[in-house]
Amino acid sequence: MSRETRRSLVRHSAALLGAGLLGRGSSPAAGAPPDPAAPLRIGGDLQLFVDDYFIESLDGVQLALQQPRPAGTAIAFNQPWEGNVSSYVTVLHGGGKYRMYYRGVNLPEYSNAGALKPGEVLLPKNEEVTCYAESGDGVRWEKPSLGIIAFNGSKANNIIHDGVARHNFAPFVDTHPGATAANRYKAVGGARGLFAFHSADGIHWQQSSPAPVITDGAFDSLNIPFYDERRKQYVAIYRDFRQGVRTVKYAESPDFQAWTSGVWADYGDTPPEQLYTNATTPYFRAPQIYLAFPKRFIPWLEPLGNVPGKGVSEPVFMTSRDGIHWDRRFMEAFVRPGRDPRNWVHRNNMMACGVHQTAPDEMSLYILRHYNWPSAHVERLTMRLDGFVSAHANYRGGRLTTKPFLLDGANMVLNFATSAAGGIRYEVIDEHGYALPGLGIEQTRPLYGDFIDRKVEMQPAKRNERSTLGSRPVRLRFHMRDADLFSVKFEN
Repeated sequence: MSRETRRSLVRHSAALLGAGLLGRGSSPAAGAPPDPAAPLRIGGDLQLFVDDYFIESLDGVQLALQQPRPAGTAIAFNQPWEGNVSSYVTVLHGGGKYRMYYRGVNLPEYSNAGALKPGEVLLPKNEEVTCYAESGDGVRWEKPSLGIIAFNGSKANNIIHDGVARHNFAPFVDTHPGATAANRYKAVGGARGLFAFHSADGIHWQQSSPAPVITDGAFDSLNIPFYDERRKQYVAIYRDFRQGVRTVKYAESPDFQAWTSGVWADYGDTPPEQLYTNATTPYFRAPQIYLAFPKRFIPWLEPLGNVPGKGVSEPVFMTSRDGIHWDRRFMEAFVRPGRDPRNWVHRNNMMACGVHQTAPDEMSLYILRHYNWPSAHVERLTMRLDGFVSAHANYRGGRLTTKPFLLDGANMVLNFATSAAGGIRYEVIDEHGYALPGLGIEQTRPLYGDFIDRKVEMQPAKRNERSTLGSRPVRLRFHMRDADLFSVKFEN
């Protein structure tokens, strides 16, 4: 790492620590670790139970990875300029609509012609292009005829790019306060270095510089850029090899042109795995948390889908609060290939970049299915809001105690689900472990049901306790039985 890069990361890590965005279990890229005795300053930030940031102890409670539910096909790669190995999907929301970007390409040699289903045909081989689809609700998608790029002599298609970034074009909506209307959308792409692009409408794109802006990687994958509003920096999470293993790097930039050298991802003491893509996104309800859905590649397995080549792929789930130190406690698959043999083949089951709310209580994710086959398509998946991981207690019950924090708000908003026989009770305890007057386990009301945003008023019995509640460190202790707790936040 260069001296300039290290200094930049130290500055931004210090800023994150001061804002309470790095947990005590994390460490900055360089410099002193945070003070373990300092209470968390979480303000009104939503707290997900995806890592140890807000958790001090678990007794009879475990963090349980949840699985999304299939919700039908979003789009099929069935046009002549698309095909069986179309992939690298990004879904974003901008200009009042959902927008999907993906690579269109067909390589018949990836399919087994002798194993096609009745009525299936192999499209002819075509060159890579970047395609675009849109939706008003994130559920029903259409491919508009854009008239931008000619394919086989006609511009009646949804192709938006066929240049240097056509292999892995990765756009985002730029929320930088200084971004102009002409640069509202930005992107990177390229196989031998990442070139920068900009657009006013997300459809018509221009290359921002003649040379690649990031060069220290192996980029034949979907490399993810975005603007981090809290750090006030552009961030790139991109692919490289380390000792023969696919992994990712982190870089940042103040202007989307000059980037720091990449810093290798740190997965702690988890075993190394081939992580082919990363699909990183700041969670839209808690942007201080980066969610990633890497595609884990198992190269030695024989595919069950009767196609050429070895290997099977599936997505996993990991999180980070700085883009460098990743929590990989959940080693199991986030989405299994399932019972369809066409999903048990290499480079399949790739998560699209983007998590979006598509109903009051629902968010949608998107995954590549049937890669290698004429039936290749994008499937929509759904989850409850905040529902990636739950703090789960079985019927025997258990307790979750938070780390000390400064309470900012008189109301607690919980996302939880219980059985009829189960429930959640809570108490607010001081730095010595004693319950505050009126907020002990016997004074607070039991909670039961299934709610995304159940508001609970927190009022100590004594007036003087109310006035000092927000000025001293407190802990929350949840007593749970046959219950799942997904998130908590505080508000007035």
